[in-house]
Amino acid sequence: MLIAFPFYVIIWLFVRKNWKGNITNTHYYWAIGMGLLGYYMSSLFDFIGLQYVSAGIERIILFVYPTLAVIINWLLFKVPITKRQWQAIVITYFGIGIAYWGEIHLMPNTPLFIYGSLMVLLCGITYAFYLVGTGKLIPTMGTSIYTSVAMMAASLGIFIHYILAKTVNGDLQNLYYTIPSNIVWYVIALAIFATLVPSFLLSAGMKRVGSNNLAVITSIGPVATLFQANWILGETFTWQQMIGTVLVIAGVWHIKKLG
Repeated sequence: MLIAFPFYVIIWLFVRKNWKGNITNTHYYWAIGMGLLGYYMSSLFDFIGLQYVSAGIERIILFVYPTLAVIINWLLFKVPITKRQWQAIVITYFGIGIAYWGEIHLMPNTPLFIYGSLMVLLCGITYAFYLVGTGKLIPTMGTSIYTSVAMMAASLGIFIHYILAKTVNGDLQNLYYTIPSNIVWYVIALAIFATLVPSFLLSAGMKRVGSNNLAVITSIGPVATLFQANWILGETFTWQQMIGTVLVIAGVWHIKKLG
């Protein structure tokens, strides 16, 4: 985030000079809140959860965010849930249940596994709120300004969290962390190609297709991670995970047939 942060600042300063829309302080406050919720808090919950669950089960749990976005729109904005949407939600959670049941028997410490699962679920919930909020703000603020403000807020949240964690642990003398030379380029690549560029692509895509459709399209991420966890990390991919994944994908794509 230290590497990506200056780019967001520069883009925001450049774009806002030429923006002709009416952006109020309230819009900025909401964008800051969405950034803290969708990138800082969501990432924090995800990383905590990954200490106790495999990358495979984490991805399966995160599959809930397309259906969560539908539920949030229903609760907050009174957007009705159709029969087809309810069917998709039931299929999705049934698939997650099957995959989860298969995974829980592989874990030696069940209470910590459940705790990690809850953290990942909170990640999915906060990210769903981010998707819904972003869909409401981008039409007014524009892709570049909204994304820059949200990501600057998320970055500052991470920086403050880091400093506070060091303070609580009495480790302020080691505030500055030297990145090992053998992973410097990985960190730079993560900052540019896995953080900066995707954040703008995500917002630009949402502006064109809407938050619900975007949630469906981005489900390719969890699918890809499931197989990469098996291929790269050597994690076990059980038949329950396979069946659960198929059901979850079926439920998510069932929602797509709405429009």
